[in-house]
Amino acid sequence: MKHKIKSITILLSVFLFFQCLGNRRPLVPGYQDPQGNLRDISVGKKYMVATGNPIATKAAIQVLENGGNAFDASVATLLVLNVTNGEAASFPSVAPTLIYEKKSGQVKSYIGAGTAPKKATITWFKDKGYDVMPKNSILSQLLPASPDVIIRLLQDHGTKSFSELVEPAIQTAEEGFPANRILVKNLDLPLYKRLGFTILMPYNSEVYLEKKWWYSIREGELTKRKDLANTWKQMANEEKAALKKGSSRKQALESVRNYFYKGPVSDAIVKLHEETGGLITKEDLADYSGGWEKPVSGEYGEYQILSNQTWTQGPVVPMVLQLLDGVDLKSMGHNSPEYIHTVAQAIELVVADRETYFGDPKFVDVPLDGLLSKKYAQLRRTLLQKEAFGKTPPNGNPWEFSNRKAKSQLTPTNQIQNDTISEIKYGKDTTYLSIVDSDGNAVSLTPSDFPQSPMVPGTGITLGIRMTQFRLDLTHPSALAPGKRPRITPNPGMVLKKGKLWMSFGTPGGDVQSQAMIQFFLNMVVFGMDPQKAVEAPRFRSVNWPDSFSPHTYRPGGIELEESLYKSASDSLQAKGYKVYQKGHLDNDFGAVCAVINDVKLNRLLGVADPREISWAQGK
Repeated sequence: MKHKIKSITILLSVFLFFQCLGNRRPLVPGYQDPQGNLRDISVGKKYMVATGNPIATKAAIQVLENGGNAFDASVATLLVLNVTNGEAASFPSVAPTLIYEKKSGQVKSYIGAGTAPKKATITWFKDKGYDVMPKNSILSQLLPASPDVIIRLLQDHGTKSFSELVEPAIQTAEEGFPANRILVKNLDLPLYKRLGFTILMPYNSEVYLEKKWWYSIREGELTKRKDLANTWKQMANEEKAALKKGSSRKQALESVRNYFYKGPVSDAIVKLHEETGGLITKEDLADYSGGWEKPVSGEYGEYQILSNQTWTQGPVVPMVLQLLDGVDLKSMGHNSPEYIHTVAQAIELVVADRETYFGDPKFVDVPLDGLLSKKYAQLRRTLLQKEAFGKTPPNGNPWEFSNRKAKSQLTPTNQIQNDTISEIKYGKDTTYLSIVDSDGNAVSLTPSDFPQSPMVPGTGITLGIRMTQFRLDLTHPSALAPGKRPRITPNPGMVLKKGKLWMSFGTPGGDVQSQAMIQFFLNMVVFGMDPQKAVEAPRFRSVNWPDSFSPHTYRPGGIELEESLYKSASDSLQAKGYKVYQKGHLDNDFGAVCAVINDVKLNRLLGVADPREISWAQGK
């Protein structure tokens, strides 16, 4: 007993010693976190912004007030979110994007996910002893995508310079911002893990803990990202120098891109990889490009639902809604056990096809026309049953409804895993932005990635862990291959009504993103809910398939319910065969939907922001 008391005394003494080593970061006076607080819908006539952070929303409004369009404002907003929500959506990683051009009436998709390095093969990882993609590793880093997205958006649709649009982000990073409740939750590590994090990834710890690993982060702490600000200043200076030499606006923007992918930033990335056994090379970065593509489209009544292609999980949303079109959901009652059961089954049927067919269309022969066929949706609808599936249901055969013949049909290995890997989860989630300008142009963008792998020293840059959404299984459509994109979870959405923009929407949340978007849409369209009430309504989440992130954990028959739904529906769902898990009230594990709705009848724009995070909508 004496030895035990002595050990505890020594530990407390060590802890108190470190507590006294340095001052904590100051608290921002009067900071009040909006997370968890219900809010009013935002109404505007001119423009509307809904993003994952009030500071980012303010930056977008500033750009719009200064004559910028939605595309300009989206770039400024994305960069600010990379600061304020950096532990969830850091520069310069994934940024899948949808845009709506009012002039043409067209929706376009931009490929905002990087590719695997040329050295990255399944054989290489298997030879190193990996069965799944490693986390917390330099090997989990995908080539960065968002700088390419930013420059192409500005070159093709914007009006302002990069140096002007990055200024709000630089100011926020240098002057600091209050650590919000979700950031604190994302960075909530016990003392021993903060120490381990500092030992394993010292630069990450320097950025996020200021080398003071003995302190936990407090809500309202003044938080800065000075290295990232310096990186952006250098990129902006490159544009300014090009303009002084007589370059055109587009040429000067290209010089910003080159500074990142072919110049000093790429040098810093490659140096890190060479020193730590990584795979990214100068050639990988110099050869990288995204590109515009046709979006995926499905229908629900008079609504057209659009998403990015199958390098995201985006097509899940139109597929599920198309499967449910014709089912009398309203008669079941909102969030009744029967309603939850029916919608969850539709999601599970579509995700079974996601796991079988979704992958980078440049590498995978995807029967997209079959998957989006109304006849196929009708056939899959007949599989809805009275009891829970109990495990991921079998995939269908959309090739029967395709105008093409399959080049090959592979059956993925069933990846049922137990998460026994000890890891430091530092940062998670994603964020989102939606902007509609006074001309009717719109942007829907879901940035993501988190500092769970080594950051690039001196730059403030996080390359994330998106390689963990690859599979080391040749039969899987998201199987790793050099130059290939993983099937990522971030998936922005847009909805047209009678050919006109009706809604731009999205959410953070990994595999829950599509599910939250579907429930929000149905809340409004089927049950006629006010948009803000629709976003605040309790949610459910099926987990009846392998998780998209390595090690692809799987809870067969599982469904999660927010607190009030658990009380009202858990017994009935358990009777149907579900394994029911209770979650909290307004739990951010269920996403945080933001949306801008074009109310044509009343000639107004509506902005909604989910209180599950600190999301904020504002317009004029």
